[in-house]
Amino acid sequence: MVRNVYITDTNCVTPLGFDIASNWETLMKGNSGIQLHKKLEMLESFYASIIDSEKLDDAFSTISGETHFTKLEKMLLLVLKPLIEKQKITDRTAFIFSTTKGNISLLENENSSIETAHLSALAKKISRFFGFTTEPIVVSNACVSGVLAIAVAKRMIQSGVYDDAFVVAGDEVSEFVLSGFNSFQAMSDSPCKPYDKDRNGVTLGEATAAVYITSNENKVQKVAVKIIGDGAINDANHISGPSRTGEGLFRSIESAFKESGLEPEKLSYISAHGTATLYNDEMEAVAFNRLGLQNVPVNSLKGFYGHTLGASGLLETVIAIESARKNQLVDSKGFTEMGTTHPINIIKGNAEQEIDYFLKTASGFGGCNTAVLFEKVH
Repeated sequence: MVRNVYITDTNCVTPLGFDIASNWETLMKGNSGIQLHKKLEMLESFYASIIDSEKLDDAFSTISGETHFTKLEKMLLLVLKPLIEKQKITDRTAFIFSTTKGNISLLENENSSIETAHLSALAKKISRFFGFTTEPIVVSNACVSGVLAIAVAKRMIQSGVYDDAFVVAGDEVSEFVLSGFNSFQAMSDSPCKPYDKDRNGVTLGEATAAVYITSNENKVQKVAVKIIGDGAINDANHISGPSRTGEGLFRSIESAFKESGLEPEKLSYISAHGTATLYNDEMEAVAFNRLGLQNVPVNSLKGFYGHTLGASGLLETVIAIESARKNQLVDSKGFTEMGTTHPINIIKGNAEQEIDYFLKTASGFGGCNTAVLFEKVH
């Protein structure tokens, strides 16, 4: 018999707030973390959603007096701390860390070695802080990393390798990442507009998010969600461009539905990737239409948070879980008029709706795609 697997606890640290409650309140007000920032090397100005370092330091000082942590490390420790305090770590508890670039900014310091920027080094540092005894697992697969980490945790628990897992994801806005997206000419010259006819690129952001995943039915409360299906398919189309037919995303969602046994018409809501690039948003719209999901309410949270890279899938799952708990759809900020050839049901304005089943999707460089289906526990 396959184990049921649940997410019972969540948290996030973002420019909108350092816990779920403050993030939700800001989202409901329609306020974005995206602001105009001046001068960074090759860029005279750029829009991004960046955490205030002074506020972060003040918050971090409440959990540790140590001063040797990087900004990203502080964000990761701060987001995990409340979850760790609620649960007992055992030798059958997995620690899964998701990111794209991790501590890449350390390499800007000529005194730092390459090893200090290794993702495994960062994972071990966070793991040791909390006393995990198992070897950290790093999930780094472009921008699907955060949601893929949920699927990895689910599969490991169902296979009996672990009983429970803490999943944490994080990325920061670094000079390296900014220069990379700028070289692709993929950055928007205004706050991003997912799925809109005037969209013209990505707005970057930084955040951390964390969830606790377990198969222990005794830990499941009414606020939990069950992970009922997942799929991760690479379309092998292009190093940076998605399949024009949405093949990888189509098959990922199809796989998630097949595992879950859920009928597509029962789906209440889709938390999509929605980067606001021309090709990503078009590809998603094509895939959703191919699956007959074009009428399901869908949003992108990039207009609030920017694209937080490896953290995005987990952060957006955390917010989607909160949406389900509150039966509240969140506005797809930045969207005004349909800009994809295949119409989809973009959420315009906050709205109350019963949410029993929801889908989280993500797509990234290299043709990677991931979809995870969730059921609210009543």
